[in-house]
Amino acid sequence: MTTWRTRIEPWTRPLFFAHARASRGMTLGVRGVAVDGDGRVLLVRHTYLNGWWLPGGGVERGQTAEAALIREMREEAGVIVDGRPILLSVHSNDRHFRGDHVLVYRVERFTLTDRTAHGEIADVGWFDPCALPDDVHRATRARLSEVFGGAECDPAW
Repeated sequence: MTTWRTRIEPWTRPLFFAHARASRGMTLGVRGVAVDGDGRVLLVRHTYLNGWWLPGGGVERGQTAEAALIREMREEAGVIVDGRPILLSVHSNDRHFRGDHVLVYRVERFTLTDRTAHGEIADVGWFDPCALPDDVHRATRARLSEVFGGAECDPAW
């Protein structure tokens, strides 16, 4: 699915990165691996990126990584995290943005509600980790292979 946001993203991304680099020395993002009672993993499709991704986003100034994950899970997917998420891995995203790091958490207990973000997420879906859609983003596929397939954790995003 190609939207106008997906088409302009390649031109807006450098502006976002320039702003982020000027305002922060390092950036930090979080992604959550939530699994339902049937063993399916939660993925989201953004309006401005192609493919399916783990829900998550950036850690804001003055916010803990856990708090950012809890906020992003609610905003993007309507997931209310019950208890503390479990840190699974830390990855450098230098390939795409120097100084960026991504923390991956497992969310074991949660309840579902309406998502609060409007305009950012095109779709939310639950998928069998062994039967993912073809257009799952490369990094998401790698993280799920590490979590569910026993692959060695790659320090690069």
